[in-house]
Amino acid sequence: MNVIKLGGSLLDDPSRRAEVLRAIAKRWKSGEQIVLVHGGGKHVDANLKRLGIAKRTHAGLRITDDATLDVVVSTLAGSVNKMLVSELTAMGVRAAGFSGCDASTLVAELHEPIEGVALGHVGRVTGGDPTLINAVIGAGIMPVLSSVAEGPNGSLLNVNADTAAAAIAIAVGAEKLVFITDVAGLLDETGNVVSELHAPEAEALLVSEVVTGGMRPKLQAALHALESGVQRITIGEEGGTNLVAA
Repeated sequence: MNVIKLGGSLLDDPSRRAEVLRAIAKRWKSGEQIVLVHGGGKHVDANLKRLGIAKRTHAGLRITDDATLDVVVSTLAGSVNKMLVSELTAMGVRAAGFSGCDASTLVAELHEPIEGVALGHVGRVTGGDPTLINAVIGAGIMPVLSSVAEGPNGSLLNVNADTAAAAIAIAVGAEKLVFITDVAGLLDETGNVVSELHAPEAEALLVSEVVTGGMRPKLQAALHALESGVQRITIGEEGGTNLVAA
């Protein structure tokens, strides 16, 4: 079983998204078992703006108050998730969309304040339960999973989609985890794609200034999955960055 995470601006680009989904559909029809995990931060931003709700972030995380959580859940678990299910269905793939909060598929704890700033309904993923995913795949249906997690006492938490994908890959015992985004792969200090990266090299990059922005949590999630037994990690599509253990 393989886990693919979709993110970045490709979710906003219909033609690019269709190209990626066609490739995924082809792999699924050839017999490959795939779990699709997605984010959708830019869709959330657009809906917040439409509703007149200010976007607030701290340390790269979205401060998620009650009103923002409603938008996050309705966007990720609703419009973005069902958009992907609809487009896969049109390509001849039976797909079912749900969230990490369903059947404890993704479990998270409340994120602690950072530098004294409370983040609200933001979670730190602690694990997952593959029961629902295995049941859906066993029925010949592709799971399409949004990054809303189950928190304490059944609460809903907004979690990083890269971290969510890594946790799902670990939970299902995936052979491969692929992060498909709007960049070709991890770039070095000269702006070129790093084709192969060993775990110690990735750890060194994380304490340098080379890895910034959204690539940082992606690389952290990739390392965690690698250390937890996922055999192959790719950032970008074919020709991207491959992470190896040693």
